[in-house]
Amino acid sequence: MLAMKKPHRLHLGFTLIELMTAIAVLAVLAMVAVPSFVEFQRNSALTSSTNTLLASINAARGEALKRGAFAMVIPKDGADWNTGWIVFVDKDLSTDYDSSKDEIVLEQPAPPSFITISGNGTAAGGSPYILYDGSGYAKTKSGGFGALALSMVRNDVASGQTNAQTRRIIVAATGRTRSCRPDQATDCTASATQ
Repeated sequence: MLAMKKPHRLHLGFTLIELMTAIAVLAVLAMVAVPSFVEFQRNSALTSSTNTLLASINAARGEALKRGAFAMVIPKDGADWNTGWIVFVDKDLSTDYDSSKDEIVLEQPAPPSFITISGNGTAAGGSPYILYDGSGYAKTKSGGFGALALSMVRNDVASGQTNAQTRRIIVAATGRTRSCRPDQATDCTASATQ
């Protein structure tokens, strides 16, 4: 009689060498991918914060045009854009925020701590502001035209990368807004507010 062969048992799993090779490949991929992902995430946050502020400024202009009244964007604390901002309709035309008289259109929280916002024109100074009249023109509190620029800069990068990690919002005296990157556009300077 023929001897019955025992069925060959299949061993499932990895050998130690296969497992160590897989872990080494994953480690190399992680070393390459993680810094790129963090960079991507922070650039995304910078772009998102810029677009949020740009949308807020456009909302103020839209409200001014719609209502035929002053609309303003001011820092939440009245002095620093890095604390967030408030968009409101200035119902009493005082060009100052009064919670009992003015109507808040929207309120935005502070941007991430690694983003710094600064400005020139009516966006800078002791009490920075952006003011639109009922015709949609950017104005100063004294009644003149108020061209301005706001810069959003990542403060966690080396000085050689600052230009690439900067976004500017430029508001022309006509009220039209745009955003740009100084490292990609020649007309993206803080003085290009015409």
